[in-house]
Amino acid sequence: MGISFRHSAGFGKRMEYNLVGKMLMEGLDVYLPLVDDHGVDCVIKKEDGTFIEVQIKARSNEVTDGDAALFSAITHDLTKNFYFVFYSERLEMMWILSSEEFLKECVTNKTGKNAGKRSIWFNGNRKDKKTGIKKEYCKKQFEKYIATDFSRFH
Repeated sequence: MGISFRHSAGFGKRMEYNLVGKMLMEGLDVYLPLVDDHGVDCVIKKEDGTFIEVQIKARSNEVTDGDAALFSAITHDLTKNFYFVFYSERLEMMWILSSEEFLKECVTNKTGKNAGKRSIWFNGNRKDKKTGIKKEYCKKQFEKYIATDFSRFH
């Protein structure tokens, strides 16, 4: 049985609310924009009174093997006080990057329909030498961005 349209269409929004709920449970002041025309899923008011904008990107268990943490076709230019929260359901892993960190780590498509858009691929896929079973893992260069909470926003 394949993935239902209802699940795939709503997964991203459900994950946004899930992660925003976790931010609220950590005591963050989180505000949700009524319209999403700037790629901002939530705004957080920090303790010092400044605001940061956050875009949440999530990948479901249902994605192709090897693509658990592939985030592609992202339109983004350097933006002050802007962060990305990337979440992979299959890896049960979250990465938080500032706009600057994202632009340093991503690749920019040079050609095709997504020319100029950006992609980041946090995971690799390797075969276990003993069992022969393929297993996805976080690439070494991205381990420093793994987050288990939202303390970076406090």
